[in-house]
Amino acid sequence: MDYPKTPVDRWVVEPINKFISQSTTSGIVLFVAAVVAIFFANSPWAEWYQNIWQNKIGISFNDELGLNLSLHHWINDGLMAIFFFVVGLELKRELTNGELASPKKAMLPIFAAIGGMVVPALFYAFFNAGTDAAHGWGIPMATDIAFALGVLYILGDKVPTSLKVFLTALAIVDDLGAVVVIALFYTSQISMLHLGIGLALFGVLLLANRLGVKNILFYAIIGIGGIWVAFLLSGVHATIAAVLAAFAIPTNAKVDENYFSKKMTALRDKFVSIDPENKQEKLTDVQISTIEDMATLAKDAVPPSQRLEHGLHGFVSFIVMPIFALANAAIPISFDSGISNVTLGVALGLFLGKVIGIAGFTVLLIKLKVTSMPKGMTFINLLGIAFLAAIGFTMSLFVTELAFDVQLHPEYPGQAKLGILIASLLGGVIGYFILKLSAKKRAA
Repeated sequence: MDYPKTPVDRWVVEPINKFISQSTTSGIVLFVAAVVAIFFANSPWAEWYQNIWQNKIGISFNDELGLNLSLHHWINDGLMAIFFFVVGLELKRELTNGELASPKKAMLPIFAAIGGMVVPALFYAFFNAGTDAAHGWGIPMATDIAFALGVLYILGDKVPTSLKVFLTALAIVDDLGAVVVIALFYTSQISMLHLGIGLALFGVLLLANRLGVKNILFYAIIGIGGIWVAFLLSGVHATIAAVLAAFAIPTNAKVDENYFSKKMTALRDKFVSIDPENKQEKLTDVQISTIEDMATLAKDAVPPSQRLEHGLHGFVSFIVMPIFALANAAIPISFDSGISNVTLGVALGLFLGKVIGIAGFTVLLIKLKVTSMPKGMTFINLLGIAFLAAIGFTMSLFVTELAFDVQLHPEYPGQAKLGILIASLLGGVIGYFILKLSAKKRAA
């Protein structure tokens, strides 16, 4: 029997929860944030809007050791670290007991993702090799999992589950590739002292995991107050610290399923036996204590990694990524001076490179009989998935902020972002209609 619902529950809380829980919602919110940023970038308020993100926010200790960064910097190195932390948790889950845990299952999305990273980089290099813009080759390598899955989930049950699993696994591997590229190629001068401190603290977390420490607060203090700050000061991008910290979070629960089931049944029986006819208007102290024991038991039955991933997912989807889009998607759109090689390299790298790389590598593996086509997948909807992977919005924008020396070439980031916008729009629309057409043929 459902509990009595107030007008607030019925007309406010439930509709909001329903909207948030839908698979497409995070993509819609991210899209709206991007549109707002693009609007301001092409309006009379463009300069005012850009200046907002350049305001400085500082944290200092004894006026000596401190961080004094722009709001834009805090978003890209701070808030986005939370995004990468969740990416790290997803990676660990997939590698331990997900689609990437089995070599046979993992082979196809891994090689598809590799193709979807290498070929776009080659497209970019074709247009920009030997120029000052050559360092932007990593921009078209990444897929925006939120947007891509958002478009896919719009089609609902018309799309086979195997397609959703394949795209998710592919995007996870793609994210891992982006993290490695950022770590190896998009870092500034490295301070070995601070890097050593960060790695030592990472070792502390691994040891704590090994010893059975499950307290999330402990991992948060060491991970944020230690590893993140150390990496930020080291010159290695701070988001890498978030991924490392995620890999140190325990994946096993404090209590197993059998113990949880038996103990929870015993606690329920104890609660009911105190007032079997449910006549009391207020709970007794023993009942309150029993409920608290139930809550503690339920918490201990969920692995810390899954609890964090689930708990942070909404915050990342509806706070972190929209704020990132507002700060980074302000793209001035102008074709007065033609389309630059940077724009061409990024746009064609994402739009054609992703499609050729993902579909080409997948077909090659299947034709060579190294692996087989997942159940429900056809060459047509594989093509649709490849076009969706051309949506490189969040990760591509992130790499753009790291790739260029804006002091020497302030025009490059805007040119790259224009390429991202063009490819993401075309890839999303074409991918959607290919999958919709494929679903109709499947239903006929």
